[in-house]
Amino acid sequence: MSNKIVIAITGASGSIYAKLLLEKLLQVNEQWVALDVVMSNNAKEVWKTELGNEGYSDYPVRYFDKNDFMAPFASGSAQYNIMIVVPCSMGTLGRIASGVSDDLVTRAADVVLKERRKLVLVVRDTPYNLIHIRNMETVTLAGGIICPATPSFYSRPATIEEVAATVVDRVLDLVGITVKTYRWKE
Repeated sequence: MSNKIVIAITGASGSIYAKLLLEKLLQVNEQWVALDVVMSNNAKEVWKTELGNEGYSDYPVRYFDKNDFMAPFASGSAQYNIMIVVPCSMGTLGRIASGVSDDLVTRAADVVLKERRKLVLVVRDTPYNLIHIRNMETVTLAGGIICPATPSFYSRPATIEEVAATVVDRVLDLVGITVKTYRWKE
């Protein structure tokens, strides 16, 4: 099956991760047939604050409103096989963990989990309280992957983009998308 990917961008800090993820996926467009984005209003504000622009709407992908339950990935029959929530707020994590499908982000995550497909939540908040940890456990037990936005430094990144790319490259590895990246001891 060719990859059909939905990216959800929530209002947690870390817009750079979403930006780099979109850019890297567009560079490997032969590895997917659909790339769709749903973004919360808070995510748009955080993007403007952190990145100083409104470039979130400049990518050649399909965008869906967070209340558009007619989006194809709101149903398992559309066969989207990858969903990445980046960055993932603790509120979104909690709603996904409890099965509350009150917007397109949480509905799509519910669909991906019920269909036993790949869901990666790039959680950004820190520190975690016990509720966060239990919600992460619940999502993990349901088949999702929690990938904290914790960069690595093996590659000696020199810019903030290079630091953030260590997380994005790891996320792409987790969903089976091949990108050129630093590999330990290679």
